[in-house]
Amino acid sequence: MRNQVQLIAYADRLGGSIAGLDRLLAGPLAGLIGGVHVLPCYLPYDGADAGFDPADHRAVDPRLGSWADLGRLGTSRDLMLDLIVNHASVHSPQFRDVLARGDSSPYAGMFLTFGRVFPAGATEADLLRIYRPRPGLPFTPVTAADGSRRLVWTTFTAEQVDLDVADPQSRRYLLEVLDRMAAANVVAVRLDAAGYAVKTAGTSCFLTPETFAFLADLTMEARRRGLEVLVEAHAHHRRQVEIARQVDLVYDFALPPLVLHALFTGDAVPLLHWLEIRPHNAVTVLDTHDGIGVVDAGADQDEPAVGGLLAPAAIAALVERIHGNSGGASRLATGAGAANVDVYQVNCTYYDALGRDDRRYLLARLLQFFTPGIPQVYYVGLLAGCNDTDLLARTGVGREINRHRYGEEEVNAALGRPVVAALLRLIRFRNTHPAFTGEFAAGLSRDGRLALEWRSGSSAARLSANLVAATYTLAWTAADGSESSVTDVGDLPF
Repeated sequence: MRNQVQLIAYADRLGGSIAGLDRLLAGPLAGLIGGVHVLPCYLPYDGADAGFDPADHRAVDPRLGSWADLGRLGTSRDLMLDLIVNHASVHSPQFRDVLARGDSSPYAGMFLTFGRVFPAGATEADLLRIYRPRPGLPFTPVTAADGSRRLVWTTFTAEQVDLDVADPQSRRYLLEVLDRMAAANVVAVRLDAAGYAVKTAGTSCFLTPETFAFLADLTMEARRRGLEVLVEAHAHHRRQVEIARQVDLVYDFALPPLVLHALFTGDAVPLLHWLEIRPHNAVTVLDTHDGIGVVDAGADQDEPAVGGLLAPAAIAALVERIHGNSGGASRLATGAGAANVDVYQVNCTYYDALGRDDRRYLLARLLQFFTPGIPQVYYVGLLAGCNDTDLLARTGVGREINRHRYGEEEVNAALGRPVVAALLRLIRFRNTHPAFTGEFAAGLSRDGRLALEWRSGSSAARLSANLVAATYTLAWTAADGSESSVTDVGDLPF
């Protein structure tokens, strides 16, 4: 993937379809985006988990387009798609066949059951050790047509039954998806929910050595097809460092809470510590289709004595500040306040998390774009979107608060807002300035300002920020060797 700002979006919520998203990127956003990650557009894209519960993700939902449409979308920009490695929909043809035919189904081994992992049964300690991003245990009872009953493994919801990735049918299924992607101009694949893919008795069943072995094998298969691999896993920061050693790219999910902490408190020390130890082969984010992760900056889930980048009190204060800045909307969408309960995130747009403060929002984007890695901007964040409390109220699903559906007129209106126009100028600066291909340095100046710098040969880009006041100076070397600077990215000549 090229070292330029990438967009992540649902095709139905920005553009209305794959072709509509393509028209938007070729029209009002022309020349702005180096690549696009199209969130699940498989069959069906509007299931129980906004496309992350595919009945068959070898097939593009015809209501959104086709593999050919995706191929066209990827002809002039980097294209990324999701490989949903952990599960499939209970409505998939394979699982329906298992329910209809039981053990005589050719797909009987494709879906994971309690008994497959615990053939001799499980103790209370075994069950309590399992890590799950939802309350309760990850099992759902199902009854086959012959009356036999079993507990299938359902990490996320009862609509998403986990695959046994060691089964030949599961492996064949996943490799067929990679083949479809490689034929459609896809350059990178995101392994969704990868940390939960392998379950091993006596462990947390999350990012175990067996999981890493599986990821290594799948990464090799993807690379054989010319695909880069991005692993998606919300976990303790040391796990991200470990994952980064084995794959092409890893998400920097610790960055969003660290940036918020810095802007809320003026304390840049945790952020600077992370900048020293984090992997540079990362995709940097502030917002995604999920919420604002906090577990990534906290203590290890398996070993609570292993501290995080932020102390528990700092994380609690961060969450409360988000709830306050959002007028309480994020509280309604998070935890027990809504369905699709998550234990590791706050559901809120990043713009609302910062109290709709344009200056702090643009400074947050500056911090993201200066952090080493490939920057990715969520479509709601690109348009400085606010919490969609109406969509939350209609669906009762917490994550929907940050998944607004934009019509063409609404997109055009958003592009005319000063904060969005300034962000687009900043994106062009990040995409085109040669300093970002060089060396990075970070620290505190004598007067306590956060100082970030990129330098490549004679080209330099420097950010000096007063986090408390949310004031900053962005300076850079122009093409003719002269020095320029702004104190507002809206004034960038890009």
